[in-house]
Amino acid sequence: MYKNLEAELVRSSTSKNDLAKKLGISRKALYLKLNGKTDFTISEMKSIKEIFHNLTLEYLFDETV
Repeated sequence: MYKNLEAELVRSSTSKNDLAKKLGISRKALYLKLNGKTDFTISEMKSIKEIFHNLTLEYLFDETV
């Protein structure tokens, strides 16, 4: 669902497992969030923004792509 975020993970060679660890959540929880089954928390979004500091939250979490 968050295609831009997933594309940036690939571009930066950051695995989904690594992202889940950085967010302090399980891999399954991350997959549910990436697929729109559950929502990212504000603190998770802020942590992702710190990882991709040169990109906006609007871009990373754009659902219209």
